[in-house]
Amino acid sequence: MDNRKRNKTLSIRLTEAEKNKIINKAKKSKMTVTDYVVSLSDKMEIKLPPDLSPVVVEMKRLGNNLNKIAMKLNSGVVYTPDFKSVLDNQKVIYEMIYKLSEKN
Repeated sequence: MDNRKRNKTLSIRLTEAEKNKIINKAKKSKMTVTDYVVSLSDKMEIKLPPDLSPVVVEMKRLGNNLNKIAMKLNSGVVYTPDFKSVLDNQKVIYEMIYKLSEKN
């Protein structure tokens, strides 16, 4: 590492096991704990989750429309034998969006 003046501190809370793990890995790497942690942070790639807000807005609109259609179906104004498949597909889409948001 280059010679730079390190005059700032960063406090973090760890379990005893986490602290020991970092210390041991730094020793195995023949580095100070500071150099080890800085090295890890330099190598770490940050992945941001996709912005799902436009999708969520559109899904809300679709849901509102489906509710209106369901009300008409339930009141007997219109009839369709296959509306359940529309609702099932809507549920699959919601689940896929939920999984996308969980991954990141």
